[in-house]
Amino acid sequence: MTTGMKIDRRQFLAGAGAGLAALALRPGLSYAADGDTLVVRGASDIQVLDPAFQNGLLEEEIGRCLFVSLNRLGDVRDGVAWKPYAAKSLEQKSPTEIAFELEDWLTWTNGYGPVTAEDVKYSFERVADPKNSSAWAYAFDALDKVEVTGDRTGIIHLKAPSQPFWVTTLPYYMGHIVCKAAVEKAGGKFTTEVPASAGPYLIDKWVPKQSLSLKPNPDWKGEKPAFPNVRFEIVTDDDSAALAYESKAIDYAKISLNTLATYKTKLPEKTTLIEMSGNRFAWISINLANPKFKDEKVRRAIQYAIDVSQIMEGSYAGLAVPATGVVPPALTGHRDAILYPADAAKAQSLLDEAGVSGLTVELAALNDKTSQLTCQIVQALLGAVGMTVDIKTYDEGVYWSLGDKTAGDQWQKLEMVLMNFAGGVDPSENLTWFRPSQIGIYNWSQFDSPEFEKLYQEGMAETDQGKRDTIYKKMQDLMEESGGFVFLTHEVFAAVAREGLKPVILADGYLDLARFGKA
Repeated sequence: MTTGMKIDRRQFLAGAGAGLAALALRPGLSYAADGDTLVVRGASDIQVLDPAFQNGLLEEEIGRCLFVSLNRLGDVRDGVAWKPYAAKSLEQKSPTEIAFELEDWLTWTNGYGPVTAEDVKYSFERVADPKNSSAWAYAFDALDKVEVTGDRTGIIHLKAPSQPFWVTTLPYYMGHIVCKAAVEKAGGKFTTEVPASAGPYLIDKWVPKQSLSLKPNPDWKGEKPAFPNVRFEIVTDDDSAALAYESKAIDYAKISLNTLATYKTKLPEKTTLIEMSGNRFAWISINLANPKFKDEKVRRAIQYAIDVSQIMEGSYAGLAVPATGVVPPALTGHRDAILYPADAAKAQSLLDEAGVSGLTVELAALNDKTSQLTCQIVQALLGAVGMTVDIKTYDEGVYWSLGDKTAGDQWQKLEMVLMNFAGGVDPSENLTWFRPSQIGIYNWSQFDSPEFEKLYQEGMAETDQGKRDTIYKKMQDLMEESGGFVFLTHEVFAAVAREGLKPVILADGYLDLARFGKA
């Protein structure tokens, strides 16, 4: 790894070209089809399709095709609003009661009969049950129970009022409804073999690490998708995805900001460029429990030494802005500034005060190009104050196990990690990952703050937006003061689509393929 500040993008673009060459050699890969088949980029492969245990990315997008939720969100470009989906009616009966009635035409595949309120109860309480160790249990913290009042009717009882419940729990993957009888027969959970589903699509063919195709569900009686068939071409690298799009192998692709800068000058023909403020946030996690960072002065020195503006220029083509926390500008709780801005001299002084010199730290990251660029810039910035950064890059499957306590003791040994996470439409969704209960799951800094947890619970129940704003700003202050975080950016979202294609993009950049349309 280089230790200088001069970053050469050409070597990465050359790698992207090599990635496209490998893509082109795949059996059966050809031009994206017109008419009945929509071909989109899949940014990852699948591992677990069970809504209670999935990891996100492609699994989230496929989940929306296979399963239904009581309500669903619309395209983020039209504002944050929800409409009933599996529910014929969905109504707030009291501050802690939500009544629902399911559509009477919903039915399970594989002969499991109608979708029932008992299935809703099982789905929600299964995720919420601590015994199941679902990473998404946090979303049901407010849930008391689901009362079944009829075959297709029920009441969701909350422990306390929860404004986020409607937009961060019900319409997302943890809110997807599964078939109780089918899942129990499968042993209580499943991975890539779905025992029963009720959405508009079924999995047709999956070639691991290459592609996944969907076909129509013949039992679906809801609104028919504009594209009966969907194929995901799995391209993990953003630059390779752009080249695959240019070769007409795919119809829609999320692209890197490096590609965005190029396309702003010259856009491929018959292409719509989509650019908007994103809520996917990136940060550097510093493991507070690691002996190397026991001294607060060392942690603070790292915060001062990392000039985020240089990362914005070098890794994001100058098209992103530094973050002030994990809550983006559009949401309640966004902070105006960070507490510890870049100051290399102050960083050096703190290390001297701590009596630390020649410190070597490990920085773990995904192996995509933006992450590699960011790591190299961090390596150079910390090198300027006498620290050596050993960069370790991982593919996605290994990376997401690093901080997982169920995958061994590696999570306790982590030093620094470059992280990137999809945010939500409510600030609570961006902050929940840093609660004490997430240590060994997604709180890789091992940030353990009872005050943070207390504020989180207060924010969930609070309906006054001014008070919520104060709460969420204080929570981010606590994060930064701990020394366990360096906030980087909320990434600009950029994508390309064929002329005439009308994508439906959710707030976190994920797609709702069943609602893609044709102009």
